[in-house]
Amino acid sequence: MLCLIRHETDPYFNLAAEEYVMEHFPQDCFMLWRNAPAIIVGRHQNTLAEIDIDYVRAHDIPVVRRLSGGGAVFHDLGNLNFTFIADDSARLDFHRFSQPILDALRAMGVPAVFEGRNDLTIDGRKFSGNAQYVHGGRVLHHGTLLFAARMADISAALRPAAAKFAGKAVQSVRSRVTNITEHLPEPMPVLEFRDRLMAHVVATTPAVEPYAFTPADVAAITQLRDEKYATWEWNYGHSPAYNYHKAARTPGGMLEVALDVNDGIITAAQFFGDFFNRRDPEEVAAALIGVPHCREDLRDRLAALPIDDYFHNVPSQALLDVLI
Repeated sequence: MLCLIRHETDPYFNLAAEEYVMEHFPQDCFMLWRNAPAIIVGRHQNTLAEIDIDYVRAHDIPVVRRLSGGGAVFHDLGNLNFTFIADDSARLDFHRFSQPILDALRAMGVPAVFEGRNDLTIDGRKFSGNAQYVHGGRVLHHGTLLFAARMADISAALRPAAAKFAGKAVQSVRSRVTNITEHLPEPMPVLEFRDRLMAHVVATTPAVEPYAFTPADVAAITQLRDEKYATWEWNYGHSPAYNYHKAARTPGGMLEVALDVNDGIITAAQFFGDFFNRRDPEEVAAALIGVPHCREDLRDRLAALPIDDYFHNVPSQALLDVLI
């Protein structure tokens, strides 16, 4: 089994690295890695329904879709992530890959247990969520390990206005969480914890071989990062079809919008409210058809329209805030 400690903290690169290793390395692999602050959403989720878009935008937090299913999670440098990649796709076996992590934690004096369908907990509070992706006879199993994560950031970033969305996307289940550092008999920094976890896996696994990405690996992963994982199409446009609805009071009156969105693209739009207008707002609705449900694209489309003619005394920024 190849064992890698990855030092890159770019979330786009790190998610691309998992796919690259799964597709190009025939050996079983175990990897430990960290991300700078980022939100990682599950493959089958509606990204906008999982995040507080205003908080994410204000704090410039990357949002990245992963290959596996499950719910959205917040990463920061106090969060350690692990990945197993192996030849085995007969069934989704979360216990198999969680056990080495549990054994290592118990060896450090942390009373961690497997609970529910895919969680690791301490005293009933979750510190690790696990997910899997199966493809081509291979399974990718990865999980978070909240070590010394900033809980306030987790709460703020993953606080969606879910009532605005209706669809069949898988939504996250919120849990009571805890940091591992709160339960260690003796304190240690996250990098020491990482190294001790790797040492345990190496010591208890036969035929282990350390590995570091070559320049060719890095170049290929960077290309995958740029062409897939850092794109709006993958992170937002890949969301399942959904209906969006929001209402807000503006200087020009109450404004309400309803959108149908498919593959991240607006397919239908309607406006309601008690605002005044000189021109029919249906012209704006028609202009939004085919536009990605993305703030930048919507801003560009609205900039070409005489908004005050359609929604008198409604600032363009207020209209944009209602649309997304």
